[in-house]
Amino acid sequence: MTQSLEDRLRDIVRASPTTWEVLNTVRDLDLPDWMIFSGAIYQPVWNHLTDRDPAYGIKDYDVAYHDDSDTSYEAEDVVIQRVAAAFEPPLRELVEVRNQARVHLWFAKKFGADEPYPPLEDSAAALKRFVATAFCVGVRLEKDDSLSVWAPFGLEDLFAMRLRPNPLRVKGAGGWERTTGSAKARWPEISVEG
Repeated sequence: MTQSLEDRLRDIVRASPTTWEVLNTVRDLDLPDWMIFSGAIYQPVWNHLTDRDPAYGIKDYDVAYHDDSDTSYEAEDVVIQRVAAAFEPPLRELVEVRNQARVHLWFAKKFGADEPYPPLEDSAAALKRFVATAFCVGVRLEKDDSLSVWAPFGLEDLFAMRLRPNPLRVKGAGGWERTTGSAKARWPEISVEG
């Protein structure tokens, strides 16, 4: 029987020491509606597929959580400091945590988007907004050590090492050339369509 792409992803994540450490540490912090996503997931897959070190090219480990009970920066900063304190250097500097309930408050200004960024109803909703479909993957380590996977556009592009524009991306959000160029520089094997 052929292994599913989700199961392949789970095996790769489990075999990526730093990603696995981040998952275990964040799970113990018990943040609301948390996951790690984007480069912390797709990059170890590409490293596996290209026989590179599991941590090659990873600039950061994006940790998402969703808490709409207080969307102030001060409340988010308390969580940022709590997460940072759970890691030793150099991971302390590489783990980036953001409250997805706040993204709509700063996204347009930070990234020069032409249109408002609608609020996210949960952390998984953020996955529908990344620039390329292969980036739209999130994972959470559950209390029973199982891995939950979210991939609104599937995992085919990820495992094909193919970057295609996200069809749901907010128009004018930008970032395609910068993001795909950065990925292509680190993984020349990827194909860029669009």
